[in-house]
Formats: sequence, structure tokens, C-alpha cells
Amino acid sequence: MATNEKPTRALDGVKILAFEQVLAAPFATCTLADMGAEVIKIERPGVGDLIRHWDSAVKGLSSGYVWLNRNKRSLTVDVKQERGREIIRRLAAESDVFFENYAPGVAERSGFGYEALAKINPRLVYGSLSGYGQDGPYRDVKAYDLLIQGEGGIIATTGYPDRPAKASISISDIAAGMYAALGIVLALYEREKTGRGQRIDISMLESIVAWLGYFPHHYWHRGEEAARVGMRHHYVTPYGPYLARDGEYVNLAVATVQDWEVFCRNVLERVDLLDDSRFATVEARRENRALLEETMENIMRERDHTDWLDRLKKAGLPHGVVRGIAKVLAHPQLIARRFFREVESPVGRVPVVGNPLNLTDSPARFDRIPALGEDSEAILREIGYDAGQIADLRRDKVI
Repeated sequence: MATNEKPTRALDGVKILAFEQVLAAPFATCTLADMGAEVIKIERPGVGDLIRHWDSAVKGLSSGYVWLNRNKRSLTVDVKQERGREIIRRLAAESDVFFENYAPGVAERSGFGYEALAKINPRLVYGSLSGYGQDGPYRDVKAYDLLIQGEGGIIATTGYPDRPAKASISISDIAAGMYAALGIVLALYEREKTGRGQRIDISMLESIVAWLGYFPHHYWHRGEEAARVGMRHHYVTPYGPYLARDGEYVNLAVATVQDWEVFCRNVLERVDLLDDSRFATVEARRENRALLEETMENIMRERDHTDWLDRLKKAGLPHGVVRGIAKVLAHPQLIARRFFREVESPVGRVPVVGNPLNLTDSPARFDRIPALGEDSEAILREIGYDAGQIADLRRDKVI
């Protein structure tokens, strides 16, 4: 490829009309935009996406908006006006995907339901992302990440025995956004075979329950509710960060019979633990967790964290440290792989976290975070509006 040649990306040529706000859907479309899709983000004139106003941490811009909206084009449209709805219909007619994450029924009442847009464009992939899905008894219940973490079992299984906790990041939104992005790509792939679009219905609740892993199986087969175990693993021990003599944490995982023997002999230098039947198997260690944890915590306080890390490394066992955000952003592995980038924005170049999708022939792009309505006139010209019509729309606050 010539140095001045624009790199090709997996989703080049795919146009996504994003009737989205805040987090889950913008996360999905940001992922797709990074991989080449043209994402036209519909925003309210003068207001924009609600997340634009959450804070001003990035030189006056919202950290949430900067996180989720790079590589997109911002089109402001008042969809309560008929001329605004006509703009959306004209865009939908030539888009590959229409994706929305408003409450169930909002898109339909605005005239942008699946049936209405599929008549205009039978090849359109139509995605809906909501808290509980497009049907069922909870369809119209309001949903936020915190609430879904509670409904989906995350809060009850996170934290310490005497107090629950939520996951620190919006995992319900992110999980749903990931499944939505995957669903869109799958539907586009299937369209290559059938020539038809289809509807995608993504639920935040279902997305996070799909992440519960082994918890449902322990309940179905043993009647066990997953207890809260703090920084430990629910079913494997020793596993987690342990405090060393110098006040730093050592993160380790001892998950197999072989690892347990190496750990006791070469790291702890406590071969007596190998002869204790209470610790002989993974399940035995779990049943005697309290005793083993007390023993482990006492042993780990005998040496500094650097000594323990050196021993774990020499033994070939999984290990690591517990980093705060500053140390994560300076992580030598992330720096070496250029995971942090810079993009243009209305306030100049700003740093962003990269995209973990590393495709050899389709590098992620990092172009620009749009100002509110920055692309409105260009997009309207592309679908046939002339300068006079655009001026009328702006005068009447349609855009």
C-alpha cells in the first residue's frame, strides 16, 4: 500500500443511522465506526446527546461523549417536526443499518419503527437496544446500568459478605453494546446471502445475565446462591490480590492441582500444605476457604511484594499487580502496542483509549469527535437538499 493511500477497513461502505443516546448504543456504533462504518448520529438541535452534558472534564467536553463518539458524524434534527422525520426517512432509504436505543415504542411513535423503515428499504438492518427487550412484562420499565446490575445478579454476587457492591464500570451498557455490534455485523453478513435486512432486539438484562458464567449452573445443579467473596474467586482459591509486607498487593491465581504443588513448594516454601487433606483439591480448598485464606494472608505479609512477584515469575505461575488508573495509562504493554491514541475534537487533539479489535488488514481509525450538528449541512447536501432548503430548515429549527 502506498503511504498516501487511505487504508481499507472491514466496514468501509457501511452506513449506520444512529438514533441513539448516552451509552449502550453509542458504545456499539463507536466500535463499528472505528472499523470503518459511516455512523450518522442523530442529535437534538441545541441539546444533543444527553451525555454531552454529564461533565466538562475534557477541556470543556464531556468525558462520556469523547469516549463514545469518535469517528461519527453529528446531524441535528428535530424529529417532532414532519420535515425532520422526512430527513430521517430519506437517510434510512440509503442506509445499511438503523440503530436505536430509546425506550421501546419511541422510535415507532416517531415514525421510525421497523415495519415503516423496512418498507422504504427492505435491505435495512434494524437494531433496537433497550433495558429489557421489545416485549415481555418488563418491556416498559426504565433501565439504567445500576438497575440492570441489580436485576441481573451482579450486585448480589459482588462485594464483601457484609455488603454488596456494583461493578465500577457500566458493564450492563457495555455488554449490550458489544452484543449489539456483533448482531449488526452478523445481520449484515446474513444479508449478503439473503439480500434482506432483519430486526435485532438486544436487551441489557439478557446481555448481563449471559455473563453470569458458572453461577446459574451451581444453582441449577447444587442449589447454591453465589456468595460475595470480596476480591477472591467464587470457586477457586487461592485466587486474587493479597497484601504483602510493604503494603502493596500481589495478584495471583492458583487454579490447578499442578499449580498448587508448585505454589506451595517453590513460592510459599510450605510443603506441609501439600499434606493437608483440607487443601488437596480445588473443591477442598473452596470448602475450607476461611482457613486457607487466613493462612495465605499471614504468609504473604512475611515478604515484600517484589519478592513474591519474583518468586511467582520464576515458578511460572500467573501473577500481576493491582494498578490504579494512572499506572494503567502508563502500562508498558499498552504503550508498546500504541493502545492510547489522539483524535481531533472541537477543542483540539485529545487522548482516547484505543480499540482492542486488532485486524491485520483493517486497522481501527481515530479521526474526529464531532461538535453538535457539525455535519448537518454536508449530510443534507448528500441526500439532495440544496442551500435554500437547508437555510429554511435551519431557520425553522428543524436542524
